[in-house]
Amino acid sequence: MATTNTARRADGGPFFHGHHDHQRCIDRALETAAALCEGRGARLTALRRRVLELVWSSHAPIGAYDILEQLRRDGRTAAPPTVYRALDFLRDHGLVHRIESLNAFIGCPTPDETHVSQFLICTACSAVAEIDGTEIRPVLTKSAAAAGFAVDRLTIELRGLCAPCAERMRSSPTDVSGHAE
Repeated sequence: MATTNTARRADGGPFFHGHHDHQRCIDRALETAAALCEGRGARLTALRRRVLELVWSSHAPIGAYDILEQLRRDGRTAAPPTVYRALDFLRDHGLVHRIESLNAFIGCPTPDETHVSQFLICTACSAVAEIDGTEIRPVLTKSAAAAGFAVDRLTIELRGLCAPCAERMRSSPTDVSGHAE
């Protein structure tokens, strides 16, 4: 299973925590978005660019209303439909993914590659890593076809603990949320 998250551990596994140049992640995402939109003849407006930047502001998912709040702090007079239209544009161009169970968005590190969205969601710290298990799609679409179902979009969300949170849980008398056991 190949990983396609924005930053990788030294062993190539999904990145959840650690020190890296996060501004570099943001800059790379914005540069990729600009080039991709230009190549497709699509307009990456200032608002769309800012929404993408806000989505990439951390490796945690962000909701539309959190984006709206930040835009208002920036002095923009945005309304919910404006934010949702910007997110729809970014999603249509593969620049962001929607984490269905969280009703939130996260940046896609490989918008120029076709892939099945698979997310590892840490239930303790809310960090999300995207992985790309290319062997999953054919198995699921074949099973769906056998049931007479045609898949048009496939998003897989796996919930559990990232390695740092799991380690904290093993080494602490309290659980990762801070509650005594």
